[in-house]
Amino acid sequence: MTHKTTPKHEPHHGTMASYIVGFILSLVFTLIPYYLITHKSFGRNELLATILGFAGLQMVVQLFFFLHLGREKKPHANAQFLLGTVGIIFVVIGGSIWIMNNLHYNMAGMQVMDKVASDEALYEVNGKQTGTCSAGTGTNYKVTITNNMATPNQINAHLCDTITFMNYDSTTYDIGFGTAQNPKLYAGESDMTAYGNHNNPLRLTELGTHTFYDTKENKLTGSFTVAK
Repeated sequence: MTHKTTPKHEPHHGTMASYIVGFILSLVFTLIPYYLITHKSFGRNELLATILGFAGLQMVVQLFFFLHLGREKKPHANAQFLLGTVGIIFVVIGGSIWIMNNLHYNMAGMQVMDKVASDEALYEVNGKQTGTCSAGTGTNYKVTITNNMATPNQINAHLCDTITFMNYDSTTYDIGFGTAQNPKLYAGESDMTAYGNHNNPLRLTELGTHTFYDTKENKLTGSFTVAK
């Protein structure tokens, strides 16, 4: 009497070629974000989105080229479990970012709160001044941006005046404050995005002389002095 034996499914392992391809892709997906960060190739939000995208690609490479996910004969329980886990992780991360943004808005330092109050024209709360500027006060100075140059590149203004950056280039500039070697905050912000063919106002709420520059290529530079 003969007995039929059920063949056992051996775990699937990758080949040397697949390991080499996975290793090369891992290096590429690591070096590209590093290059983009060190050279400030994009704006802050675009750079963050790009890094997250490469992180996702890196995860896919690790799972499929080294952990061999999805290559099992049957069933694909591991792949289904992974997709559910990734979904939960995204929900937790997204919720955490949302909570931190709200905490930052409601519990920020006075410098940031001055910026928020100024943007929302909260000159007085319950009859008391907030220390910011009332809406519509002060002189508006215009800085035009053309061919990576700001004109004029030096402005003498007073407290509660505004500077409007008028970008006539199609390029989007990330205007930072201070210098590339010593970046600083102004009115609670580290930089402002000047979109192509748009106007971008800045309320002057801090005294002293301040410099600004383009954080991407450091070509566009200038300064403004704020007096009482």
